Amino acid sequence: MPPLVWVLTIVGLLAIVAFDLIVIARRNHTVTIKDATRWVLVYVGLAALFAVGLFLFSGGKTGGEFVAGYITEYSLSVDNLFVFVIIMARFSVPAMAQDKVLYIGIVVSMVLRAVFILAGAAAISAASWVFYIFGAFLVYTAIKLAIEGENDEADFQENAVLRGMRKILPLGHDYDGAKLATRDQQTGKRLLTPLVIVISAIGMANVIFALDSIPAIFGLTQDAYIVLTANAFALMGLRQLYFLIGGLLERIVYLNVGLSVILAFIGVKLIVEALHGSHIDDIGAIHLPHIGIITSLSFIAATLFVTTVASLIKSSLDARRVPVKIKVDE
Repeated sequence: MPPLVWVLTIVGLLAIVAFDLIVIARRNHTVTIKDATRWVLVYVGLAALFAVGLFLFSGGKTGGEFVAGYITEYSLSVDNLFVFVIIMARFSVPAMAQDKVLYIGIVVSMVLRAVFILAGAAAISAASWVFYIFGAFLVYTAIKLAIEGENDEADFQENAVLRGMRKILPLGHDYDGAKLATRDQQTGKRLLTPLVIVISAIGMANVIFALDSIPAIFGLTQDAYIVLTANAFALMGLRQLYFLIGGLLERIVYLNVGLSVILAFIGVKLIVEALHGSHIDDIGAIHLPHIGIITSLSFIAATLFVTTVASLIKSSLDARRVPVKIKVDE
């Protein structure tokens, strides 16, 4: 993309982030299902409009790569919500403060992910063998996820960074609404509230999840512009999705299976593309097929559809099962 397009895109994304902050500042109630639904539709609509613009001005290939990348990043980001729920519960974050905490944590992770994306793009352009590393890592992650499943309690633990922050920063023990700083009533000193630790935990959790999602989207496109914008739109809509489906996450019982299939598919795709680039597939009887963006998009969409439907069916069947109690006469 030309430098002007980059500048306009970054300015547009910053404007959306700033507008979102204004909405949070003016909201004087906890986020309702109606609020969350409306804003999820807004963010998905913005991503759809951006995709249409890419189809019109950059062609079907670029537009298709963005759609596939956005769907992949959004679906992988849903897995983050399990950890968000655990963090909010473990720190007993007040309901009024949760929206602000998620907003700041996600904005911080967007900046850090941008650094990762630019570094990944530079590594790929410098050496094509990076594809092998990304592909092997995704396949390994997929197998591990499929075998071990999701251990939500183990996904979040206070690491050395958080423990160090507790020792260095002047932290108080009590919350003060959605404020990041408060004044101790006994000593009169200015103290940071536990929200600072919560925001740091959410930001770091997002960065850790980026270790899977960023290599995955590089398996669909090597365009840093597409990777960056797909990540940005997926993360911007993640916060409201937390309030919308937070209570429904337990019903998507096969989510990890679906995500492992997607990660394995993209990992294999990366390795195949690396073999194509090395012309190893031209040797002997090796004839590896080219996996286009339409095939990738169709596979990802079908996997998510089957995962969701199968999960809802299993949840419904489990809910209908009523344990039979046998009364034994004394």
